[in-house]
Amino acid sequence: MNTSRVKVGASLLAIGLRIASKLAPTTENIRVFPLVSVVPTFLLALLSVTFVVPSIHAGKTSDDPRYQIGVCDWMILKRQKLGAFARTHEIGADGLMLDMGGLGNRPTFDSKLMNPIERRKMRDEIEKYDLTVCALSMSGFYAQSFAEREGAVDVMVRDTINSMEIMGVKTAFLPLGTKVDLVQFPELRPVVVERLKEAAKLAEAANVVIGIETAYDAAGDVQLLEDVGSPNIKIFFNFANSLQKGRDLIEEIKILGKDRICMILATDEDGVWLENNDRLDMYAVKQCLDEMGWSGWLLIERSRDANNPRDVIGNFGANTRYLKKVFQGEQD
Repeated sequence: MNTSRVKVGASLLAIGLRIASKLAPTTENIRVFPLVSVVPTFLLALLSVTFVVPSIHAGKTSDDPRYQIGVCDWMILKRQKLGAFARTHEIGADGLMLDMGGLGNRPTFDSKLMNPIERRKMRDEIEKYDLTVCALSMSGFYAQSFAEREGAVDVMVRDTINSMEIMGVKTAFLPLGTKVDLVQFPELRPVVVERLKEAAKLAEAANVVIGIETAYDAAGDVQLLEDVGSPNIKIFFNFANSLQKGRDLIEEIKILGKDRICMILATDEDGVWLENNDRLDMYAVKQCLDEMGWSGWLLIERSRDANNPRDVIGNFGANTRYLKKVFQGEQD
């Protein structure tokens, strides 16, 4: 351990605490972040400097395969749990997307990622199993309204980006869920565009990307991205959305193009494993992605066997092996 760094960090923390104790009664001097509700933001920064966890396999390197296969911690039933890393390793994936935690009626996500002790535990597990944290997810917005929820950008997106910077993660997932279905509720589009523009400013400042999932087809997604007007807002493309609506999946990928897709949820709805799915030609998908020059993460969300949906290792293991066979040339 670098003792000089510990001493410097301790000194900074002590100074911050002394200043905070003087400012605490003056509420207008405190920006309330629910993660640390009575601590000024500069003190949170000191905590991050003191306890920051080095980035562990957080970005793509020249040694990584062109396509990498991951899982979502909440879908393998290990949302924000240390056991997610061992389970990901057992499944055989290259890494995972960590969720920011539940939202509900809380003022922000119930996240462990801003806790330096919890982050260090995660870092140890990441190192132990040689995994990559490819993205952070704001899955709470599957059920919450990004258009109407107070603090959606200023608090929740900001907290996510703060966690990304500390963890060394470059991509966030923001689903525009059922309450922000812009096909069903087109009147929400103006406020969604404005909020995405504000989120884009935060993403640009941090040099990260926010990938959104919408109810639009590919052409609608392209128009939405053009209206937002930021290279830091991209599409987190979900195969299931196109397949369930009877769209031509390959054509949708081509319309979006290489530069608009940040990551891919490469599964269909539950029913059968990917290798048994007659409406999803994964080899054709790979050929399309190869030809357009795309590279990145393919994440497994669903495509569980309807006859045995609770078998996490069996379902996600089978789909991981199949995607690795198709995209990485690994044999069963």
